[in-house]
Amino acid sequence: MPRLLALVPYLLARPGIEIAEAARDFGVSPRQLRKDLELLWMCGLPGYGPGDLIDLSFEGETVTVTFDAGMRRPLRLTGSEATSMLVALRALAETPGVADSADRDAVHRAIAKIEAASGEARPSGVVVGNGVREAENTARARRTVSEALKARKALRLRYYTASKDEITERTVDPMRLLIVQTFGYLEAWCRRAEGVRLFRLDRIDGAEVLDEPAAPPPEARPTDLSHGVFAERPGQGEADLVLERDLRWVAEYYPCEELAELDGGRLRVRMRYGDESWMVRLVLGLGGGARVERPEELASAVRRRAAEGLARARHLPVT
Repeated sequence: MPRLLALVPYLLARPGIEIAEAARDFGVSPRQLRKDLELLWMCGLPGYGPGDLIDLSFEGETVTVTFDAGMRRPLRLTGSEATSMLVALRALAETPGVADSADRDAVHRAIAKIEAASGEARPSGVVVGNGVREAENTARARRTVSEALKARKALRLRYYTASKDEITERTVDPMRLLIVQTFGYLEAWCRRAEGVRLFRLDRIDGAEVLDEPAAPPPEARPTDLSHGVFAERPGQGEADLVLERDLRWVAEYYPCEELAELDGGRLRVRMRYGDESWMVRLVLGLGGGARVERPEELASAVRRRAAEGLARARHLPVT
């Protein structure tokens, strides 16, 4: 619903925009955006005749709103949304390369505008808590990373890898600090992995600036994030999953390619993964609401891990 309400004023401000570009801005696939546009065609003013409904004009791969049914005012930020944007902008303002450039003024102007408008921000019926705040350990990691980048020093990290469910010690050569989809990342040359890696700031358990210069090798290149952090990479596995109706949220929470709508509200999706053990834990954690169609190796690993878990729990009355 928020996406549909935002689409009309967005398209009014960009007549003739390409559908692919609009889809990227809203973080959905072009196919999903076309579905949204088809739904908008059925929305409008009471009476709901042809002259009352939202009207769209398509030309090739572009779209233009020709009748907005009064939906031309952009949505206001909720208190939670304003807080989230302020946290991200303040982190951006302290990012090396921005803090000392002309972009810094633009960032601070945006902060001032959001702060001025925050008094008008409306509460949202689905917000839990009083907004998004950066955790102290994340703020501490960001300050240490910023210090290392400014001084061009190496870092020693204690880092939690969610895909492998393990904590490792690494020495890295920092390259840049990024904010991608509201998360802060350190991009660095990892001496342990001998490659460029992204480290989420909220998963850094400890960071220490070393008394040695950061020296990424010549082959270290910035990661292409034009398609997001989870873009397709060589060597990744692919799994086709069937999600029960109550688990359709998985396709929105994790990067997935939607394959088909099934009966009973079920959904078939394709998900890429870099570590089989992580994928096994994900499927098992969904409590039987997800079924692996392929690859067979993954399905076998899920069955084997489930059987091992049941064997270990046989002494419990509930089993």
